[in-house]
Amino acid sequence: MKKFFKKNLKYITIPLILFVFYVISSNFVLPNISQNFNKDNLINRIPKSFLKAEAVNGTATIRDKKDIELYPGGGCLGIKVSTSGVLVVGFSDIDTTNGKVSSTSREAGIQVGDIILKINDTNLENTKHLIEILSKTKDDSIKLLLDRDGDKIKVKVNVVKDENKAKIGLWVRDSTAGIGTLTFYEEKSNKFGALGHPITDVDTNSIIKIKDGRVIDSAVLSVRKGQRGTPGELKSIFVNEEKYFGEINKNTISGIFGSGKREMLKKCQLKPLKVGYKEEIKEGKAQIISTVDENGPKYYDIEIVKLLSQDKPSPKSMIIKVTDEELLKKTGGIVQGMSGSPIIQDGKIVGAVTHVLVNKPDVGYGIYIEWMLEEVGILKKY
Repeated sequence: MKKFFKKNLKYITIPLILFVFYVISSNFVLPNISQNFNKDNLINRIPKSFLKAEAVNGTATIRDKKDIELYPGGGCLGIKVSTSGVLVVGFSDIDTTNGKVSSTSREAGIQVGDIILKINDTNLENTKHLIEILSKTKDDSIKLLLDRDGDKIKVKVNVVKDENKAKIGLWVRDSTAGIGTLTFYEEKSNKFGALGHPITDVDTNSIIKIKDGRVIDSAVLSVRKGQRGTPGELKSIFVNEEKYFGEINKNTISGIFGSGKREMLKKCQLKPLKVGYKEEIKEGKAQIISTVDENGPKYYDIEIVKLLSQDKPSPKSMIIKVTDEELLKKTGGIVQGMSGSPIIQDGKIVGAVTHVLVNKPDVGYGIYIEWMLEEVGILKKY
């Protein structure tokens, strides 16, 4: 073999030298390896202790691997929020001494679900503020700045004056209140998440854009059991409305979020759990933590029936079925007020209850916990 190389060395060396000369003289560029390698193969070679990765439609989404630990909730929360501006919820004809006049707000093109941000270039604080400005106006029309699904729209509305009152034929709302369930509390950041779905206006079904909000203590008084065609409900009351456990600063498709105090874990188990990412979840047995009576949060058995493939946040990530006989006897399955109940599998918090199927009260939806963690900023968005 050595004799072969010595004998043919010139035939090997000369072409190699010519090739190097060609590369230098012709500005030869090597192919862009980033466009040709198999990303999945590359990801698979990275130790899982460093990265959390998942394949989505043939691409790779890489998350910083964190050993995140959360205190699971399950406790009942009172929720009070105020809107940014005022929300349009309806129209009405205007009564005058000369008879009824059609709503000038409707005629101006205002729509149910619009948010009024400004009136005559003045930032609108609440419904009372709107009434005050209207009562003082001497003009025959006012200018409004609306937020319609993120688009800013200017409209001019005629003012109907009758008996020294200015009217525009509009129904508005600036606040709402209700109950839900705490999903998690993260001690390092004092951040919390609840509900697993957005707070929407009861009349417009639009996501409420909140200015601020508070979480207060509440207590379950009774349960209206869910039946086929009629959702059940936890009947609760606010306890000590002057004292609050947390401040709400985000209302999104993935739930409500903010900063809170450890007191919101009242009656909840005081043992943090690791996070189970969606690629770790499997169909089969799991549990939820919910409060359905005065005894506080308790574990109940469920089954994860189906996992849905998602590459963006949605409150309907998995289909779940209540199998716990005690919970079925008390509530019939999932009822209003249980939204946000953490879903636990293999000792990890993997999601939260979000919806119930009206015709199957024992079946509902849950959201992947990582969508909530991304929204609150505990997990980095990609």
